Amino acid sequence: MDVTRPSCALLVLLVLYILNLATCMNAKINFREKEKQILDQILGPGRYDARIRPSGINGTDGPAIVNINLFVRSITTISDIKMEYSVQLTFREQWLDERLKFNNLGGRLKYLTLTEANRVWMPDLFFSNEKEGHFHNIIMPNVYIRIFPNGNVLYSIRISLTLSCPMNLKLYPLDKQTCSLRMASYGWTTDDLVFLWKEGDPVQVVKNLHLPRFTLEKFLTDYCNSKTNTGEYSCLKVDLLFKREFSYYLIQIYIPCCMLVIVSWVSFWLDQGAVPARVSLGVTTLLTMATQSSGINASLPPVSYTKAIDVWTGVCLTFVFGALLEFALVNYASRSDMHRENMKKTRREMEAAASMDAASDLLDTDSNTTFAMMRQCEIHMTPPRKNCCRLWMSKFPTRSKRIDVISRITFPLVFALFNLAYWSTYLFRDEDEEK
Repeated sequence: MDVTRPSCALLVLLVLYILNLATCMNAKINFREKEKQILDQILGPGRYDARIRPSGINGTDGPAIVNINLFVRSITTISDIKMEYSVQLTFREQWLDERLKFNNLGGRLKYLTLTEANRVWMPDLFFSNEKEGHFHNIIMPNVYIRIFPNGNVLYSIRISLTLSCPMNLKLYPLDKQTCSLRMASYGWTTDDLVFLWKEGDPVQVVKNLHLPRFTLEKFLTDYCNSKTNTGEYSCLKVDLLFKREFSYYLIQIYIPCCMLVIVSWVSFWLDQGAVPARVSLGVTTLLTMATQSSGINASLPPVSYTKAIDVWTGVCLTFVFGALLEFALVNYASRSDMHRENMKKTRREMEAAASMDAASDLLDTDSNTTFAMMRQCEIHMTPPRKNCCRLWMSKFPTRSKRIDVISRITFPLVFALFNLAYWSTYLFRDEDEEK
């Protein structure tokens, strides 16, 4: 009995030890507490200085390499008169800071997350063609920093920017515009900091991007390092190529202008005596065309060169004004025709009176001589042969009527030739001329 009792007690203690060991192994690790401990360890006082930039590749004294990529969420406005555009994007930077390496607990801790950018070193990037910009803080600040076990740092933030976009409006509204987004280092030269586009897909654009009057055709990434008297600074840029939607301008500008020009031709078909109708029609179309032209120029910046829309509105305005001047010429010709007709009537009356006085003298002359003279007069009075145009114009006895008839053909024909030259010049141009 004395031998078996110690054996039983030892067995009980062994079972209790195994149960206690299994309980410890099944206990959950508090990873949030571990994250706090790691953050305190790598970012604690005296351990990390955010004022010092990271080392170069492989811990060398070379420049810190920062990889950048963008996600364009929306492009809200493209202003012609201000020459600017507004864009909302997610901006991301990634670099290696070996001072932030930590133990990932056997792969269970993928990364640490921060929301305070001042806790770690940050590149001094700025947007060189920015006019205005702001961060998004609804509901919380849209920003995060991820620190990976190997020391990689990912910084992501959502921002809205208004950027300048110098435009060449010579081909407006048949033009294409290239708007740039430029990013550069403000204080660190290329000896300390270099920006690179992320390999693979550095710029992404939301699939359902909608612009009211433009279409985003393509975008190109490039480098734009700048040299100043203080050194060379790293710079990146992305060029966005926008094509203006022509259908809006066709409906709002080109078709109404054509209709106004055609309406001004109606006066050619009105009677030359309908002075109030022709004057009011000409003045109304001229004022409407001038108002249309002023409204177009009000939505564009004052530039020193001639735009394609200026050529169109200028020629249309000239045609409308020409129709009004044509009526002034018709009115003058009509009064001239009336004066000439009155002069002919007076001359005929005088000739009739003179012929009555000379009738008695003609009766006393020799009949043969009279017959011979009349025969010669008939020969000399034989009318000359007329060509087709003169024969057709002879149907309209007055000059005023002839002016109206010629205008009915000349104005539409010249306007059609202008349209042919205009659209051939601005629609079927080469890419080199377009640039």
